[in-house]
This record gives sequence, structure tokens and C-alpha cells, in this order.
Amino acid sequence: MGKRGGVRRAVLVGACVVALGFVPTAATATPGSGVTGTVVAKGTSAGRLKVVSPKGRADVTFRTITIQPGGSTGWHTHAGQLLAVVQAGTLTRTLSDCSVEVTPAGTSFVEPSGAGHRHIGRNTGSEPVVLWVAYLLPEGRALSEDAGAVDCD
Repeated sequence: MGKRGGVRRAVLVGACVVALGFVPTAATATPGSGVTGTVVAKGTSAGRLKVVSPKGRADVTFRTITIQPGGSTGWHTHAGQLLAVVQAGTLTRTLSDCSVEVTPAGTSFVEPSGAGHRHIGRNTGSEPVVLWVAYLLPEGRALSEDAGAVDCD
């Protein structure tokens, strides 16, 4: 067999290996047993989410937050990022640059970390705002830290 024959054989073997990758593998899968799951909140982001974990060990906390009509979170910051889903109502956030973000039920967002990202969340609607929040914080840090109000008037 010449050089061409060796190349043909290599191409044929490679094609067979690739083809095997498309063969269903259900026969080797193991079925689940005794497992249930419940979707508690789902939200779609307005664009690409950029999530950054803290340096070193991280505390991951999941929390529901309810803000009654007319209520607010107060101005605060976070030592790590938060990934949030608005389950019910509409959350209105004022950010440190005085921009306002309105996030209705069924959507999600990321809150950045650090003192430069002060913000306040308000419920300006007539029904409670319910948030499902995942906190990605440096180990041992508080969920939030109070911050001075930004003068946006």
C-alpha cells in the first residue's frame, strides 16, 4: 500500500470515529430515580449576562425578597455580584449614576459588586415585588451593606 492508501485509510478511520459520535447513547444512560425538581423562578435577561465570582472562597446564598407597594430596599451595595429574577411585580432600581432601570416580572438582571455600585430598589406598583436572588459573595461577607443616598434631584 502506497502513501495514498495510508492517507485514505486514516481518513476512513477518522470518519468512522466521528460517525460513532453521532450514534445515540441511550443504551448506556442511567435513568434517574427518586428525584423531583421545582422551578421557583425563571427570568430572561435583556442581553448577555456577565457573572464574575469572587476571588478565593465564595459564599453562595439563595434568597427570596418581597418588597411591598411603596417599599424600598434603601441605598446599599454588595461585596459580590447578585443574579436576580423578578418573579412578581415590577422592580424599579435607581443606580449610582442616577439612571433608572425598570425590571418587570419574568426578567432577570445582574447587580455588580463594589462601593461604586450603590443602588436602591423600589416598588412603585400596586402589588408586591417578589425577587429570587443568588448572591455570589466573598466568604463571610454580609448580603448587603448600607450606603449613603445618591443625590439625583
